[in-house]
Amino acid sequence: MLFRRASRTSLATASLAALAVLTLGGCDSGSGSESKSAGASGPSVLVPGEPGEANRTLSAEEAAQQRADDDTPNAADLAYARMMIEHHTQALEMTELAPDRAESTSVKRLAARISAAQGPEITTMESWLKTYAKDDDTGRHEHTTMPGMASEAQLTKLRAAEGKAFDDLFLTLMITHHEGAITMATDVKAEGNNVQIEEMADDVIAQQTSEITRMREMG
Repeated sequence: MLFRRASRTSLATASLAALAVLTLGGCDSGSGSESKSAGASGPSVLVPGEPGEANRTLSAEEAAQQRADDDTPNAADLAYARMMIEHHTQALEMTELAPDRAESTSVKRLAARISAAQGPEITTMESWLKTYAKDDDTGRHEHTTMPGMASEAQLTKLRAAEGKAFDDLFLTLMITHHEGAITMATDVKAEGNNVQIEEMADDVIAQQTSEITRMREMG
């Protein structure tokens, strides 16, 4: 009888111990899961609504996913495309003068390369705007709002120049013009949202940085 009571006592003790382990394990598991979930979620993000719409609150994961999936052009993207079309158009006006007025063969070749690159870029941006811009929103900009643009007086002087005088002025104006384009491209990479515009901006930065280096060596 003593042996049987001792056995029952031992079994009861063992059962209580096992139950305690399971209970503690369950608590630990739940706590770890909640901690992991809380850590993964992160802080919520307030997203401003469109005009007339209420703001929205997104979780960190939702905000990250939205940024990854949504490349809808914003105001910076649209402004960049419109301004860069005008910016490139002025560059083409300058390069068109080179064949008849430049003295240096290197300047003539450079002007031809600039024209060959920026003409198609204008076409691409015009096509992009047809897809994303509203028909009633022309978005034209004054030259003074775009960095690097030559003034009308400077263009008049370039049109009147010939030989080495033309070469020197062309290089001076085009370096400034390219620097302005790089500034615009850098800005839209920071402020824009559209992948295609970002890729075009990357091309402008790479190509025109290289051309600035070449022009400075020629000057």
